[in-house]
Amino acid sequence: NAEKKHFEQAIEVSLSVLEQTKKQSRYKRSEILRKICVLIEARKDEFIQLIIDEAGKPITYAKSEVDRAIATFKIASEEVLRFGGEFLPLDITAATEGYNSITARFPIGVIAGISPFNFPLNLTAHKVAPAIATGNPLILKPPHQAPSASLLLGEICLEAGIIPGSLNVLPGMPEQADILITDPRIKMVSFTGSAKVGWDIKNRCGKKKVCLELGGNAAVIVDKDTDLEVAIARIANGGYSYAGQVCISVQRIIIQEDIYQDFSEKFVDYVKNKIKLGDPNEASTVVGPLINIDAAERTEKWLAEAVNQGANILTGATREGKMFAPTVLDNVDKNSKINCEEVFAPVTILSKYKTFEEAVNIVNDSDFGLQTGVFTRDIKKIFYSHENIEAGGVIINDYPTFRVDNMPYGGIKDSGFGREGIKYAMEDMTELKVTVFNLNNLSM
Repeated sequence: NAEKKHFEQAIEVSLSVLEQTKKQSRYKRSEILRKICVLIEARKDEFIQLIIDEAGKPITYAKSEVDRAIATFKIASEEVLRFGGEFLPLDITAATEGYNSITARFPIGVIAGISPFNFPLNLTAHKVAPAIATGNPLILKPPHQAPSASLLLGEICLEAGIIPGSLNVLPGMPEQADILITDPRIKMVSFTGSAKVGWDIKNRCGKKKVCLELGGNAAVIVDKDTDLEVAIARIANGGYSYAGQVCISVQRIIIQEDIYQDFSEKFVDYVKNKIKLGDPNEASTVVGPLINIDAAERTEKWLAEAVNQGANILTGATREGKMFAPTVLDNVDKNSKINCEEVFAPVTILSKYKTFEEAVNIVNDSDFGLQTGVFTRDIKKIFYSHENIEAGGVIINDYPTFRVDNMPYGGIKDSGFGREGIKYAMEDMTELKVTVFNLNNLSM
């Protein structure tokens, strides 16, 4: 485990190569990013097994994560070739005739990246790839629960030809990495993790730029015109894949009252028969272990509190060690922790609504705002959702767990601010500069 002195050394090394990374050509950065894709593909099986063994992610989702990481680096290899500034005319008033300008983006400096356990490769890639693409040195603190995928990625990046010292991967406990938050030589912190930790980082980071990709209690609205067979399969997988340990995992399911009973019966049946709890090494497993016993015990405690407040258990709610059975609840008090907080476990909550406006109000009655799903065929309701749902992303006719790695991804309210998605992260990792030209009174 890295100690404070190692993080101090990493800052010094990163600063020593900053001028080199800033001047590296776009062609070279793109070439490196493309080679990283090839090298990840060559060691794909190794990455998959590390993710299964350390993060407990079922093999189907571990394979998908590695594929997504390859795509993330590929997107960066392409984006770096077109990412830049613009020619901006300034002769838009009588007083500014003869003036024009150009804008350009420049590397911000040394960046600290802090990544979570639930996507130990791809969410690391979302910090490494845009840092390479923008010419910024990166100090990465991978999740202490699952650091090996990040270490292997660091090895691959060196093999691909990054400037030595431009990527420093230091596994360790959070308290040893605190210097990344407080040292003014770090110009940006990119953090993915819990809201509690993220907002504490923001409060202590001084003048640094911060990107916070935090949690949520994602909701999905199911309107009465929905194809229930399609919606139930998607929502169940969105709620239970990887034991619900996804920032945009389905937690709250808000169903139009006319179809509530039908949906509830079919959804519970689907969860009982199609959502398998088991060994993450088996391809049929959807729900594997929670990351540690503390997470399992917390879920059990929140569930007991909800039941004491009147919640009904429709299925699940049993635990054996870190294994928590897929659970469906209804009649949950809206102020209970299991509804208000991010449960990060295989638990979904059913509730009903009468009008669509009421459904949107239920979605917005949350401290979080990451992504929301809406199943409806009504174009007016689709645009009402777009305009009125308080979230960083609204996913129409699919679950809120949907993400493609080039799209802007991030939240509002307690879910954070700033956006990941390669182009948007590259914007955060650069400073915009404008150069103005006064062309008046110049002789030819």
